[in-house]
Amino acid sequence: MTAEGVGFAVFEDGPRDGDPLLLIHGTAASSRSWEPLLPFATSAHRVIRIDLPGCGRSAMPETLDYGVATVGRQIGMVLDRLDVGPVTAVGHSSGGVFATGLAEECPGAVSALALIDTGPSMGSYIAEGVDLRGASWAELTDDQLRQAMRDGFHPGFAIPQDYVDQFRQLDFAVFGAVSIAIRPYLSDRALPDRLAPLGKPLLVIFGEQDARWNPASADDYRIVPDARIELLDGLGHSPNLEDPERVARTIFAV
Repeated sequence: MTAEGVGFAVFEDGPRDGDPLLLIHGTAASSRSWEPLLPFATSAHRVIRIDLPGCGRSAMPETLDYGVATVGRQIGMVLDRLDVGPVTAVGHSSGGVFATGLAEECPGAVSALALIDTGPSMGSYIAEGVDLRGASWAELTDDQLRQAMRDGFHPGFAIPQDYVDQFRQLDFAVFGAVSIAIRPYLSDRALPDRLAPLGKPLLVIFGEQDARWNPASADDYRIVPDARIELLDGLGHSPNLEDPERVARTIFAV
């Protein structure tokens, strides 16, 4: 499916007449990162997963334009072509930034948002830099890749081989472009300030052991009227992979 010349890979699960749920993955991931959550979401929801440009099976934009407003607008076009009503947009990490961009650019396409371990501003970023030593994941062993992404999970979590394989398939240029693109968006205006005037129900989920974004920064979202904040003990930066059933219960409040 094409939007502004960029080819997006889109995957749908669950009943077509179910409540539409859009899942947006984070940096260095793809729509496959949501697969562990699907068994807990597809009974009542039309689940739409999208690979961001250059990730998974989506085409890489020639200009490497990953501006949040640009990508948000393009996702809105994809949803329009799917002829799907307003969605609950769920984003993990930087996926939550792009979900916010979607809500800003196409407010009619979003009924509610759920942000999973998405830092509200660059001031809440606490990860230490990792020197990957090379321009290709192919140069690194699986153990080196696991070490590079170690802070993306709670201590002791066994990072699945499938996720390592996904990480390896990502183009290094895409990884850098996405990482760079979200910084000015978060620096220019914090997410809570962007979300507050939109009037959309908001759920914020943070793993209490997140080592990339300060879990205490979840409180910043309280300026959004009636925002619901949930801190999950024992989990790190990727609760949707670490304990998908618990995340599903939190999102669906069951």
